Amino acid sequence: MSTVTTTKPAPAAPGPAPVAAARGEGRIGLRANLRHIGALVRRNALQIKQDPESMFDVLFMPIIFTLLFVFVFGGAISGKGNQADYVNYVVPGLMAMMGMNIAMAVGTGVNDDFKKGVMDRFRSMPIARSSVLLAKIVVELGRMMVAIAILLGVGFMLGLSIKSSVLDLLLAIGLSAVFGSALMWIFILLGLTMKTAQAVQGMAMLVLMPLQFGSSIFAPPSTMPGWLQSFTDYNPLSNLADAARALINGTPVGDSVWMTLAWSLAITAVTMPLAVRKFRQKT
Repeated sequence: MSTVTTTKPAPAAPGPAPVAAARGEGRIGLRANLRHIGALVRRNALQIKQDPESMFDVLFMPIIFTLLFVFVFGGAISGKGNQADYVNYVVPGLMAMMGMNIAMAVGTGVNDDFKKGVMDRFRSMPIARSSVLLAKIVVELGRMMVAIAILLGVGFMLGLSIKSSVLDLLLAIGLSAVFGSALMWIFILLGLTMKTAQAVQGMAMLVLMPLQFGSSIFAPPSTMPGWLQSFTDYNPLSNLADAARALINGTPVGDSVWMTLAWSLAITAVTMPLAVRKFRQKT
């Protein structure tokens, strides 16, 4: 009888785990990171193209708010028939308000992506986790620029006049974008923390309402009670509104520009690492 000897095949070398590779974002270079951000920006932009209704807030909110506050509060603050004077006061303030309201959409969008399972797909890809959040901020900044353009267009039709220079106007817009991007990290953190998009919106409104109406956006702080003036002085929205107003109307900016930049840096420094850390934990 002949004996047949069998040899066991050598075990295959273990391959790299795709999820583990995906988590090693520290090995992703700057060029690759920028490429990932660009691809995700395109993905988010295509979502807007497929769902044009998501732009309704950007298109109609500047028109409604400008007409509402100019013709409702303009006569009471500047005197009947002097709404044109109020336009130059409220439109720069509304630039700050646009950034805060649009920033809220980032939090609800992040929360909705987790509910739909989109983040499960990103989890299996070798991309930096931060690129997902940065891409959302880039897209929302684009939406914010559209809203500000419409706001200024309505303002010009109602009598807004630039009493400084185009460069100062661009600086006011850039300052609004910097502060708006800082606020987006707050709402991203809320979107990653809250269980539902409705909870994100509810919490955001609790933050938005006191900051917006307890500021110099709609009325001079001198018309407010003393305790509210103290709150207004430390309100970052007041600093942004005062800075944009001074740049557009050609008046001294004082410390408002530097205070706005300081608030933006402080908010980003605190909330950005927390948001990225929370995002990594969830993915």
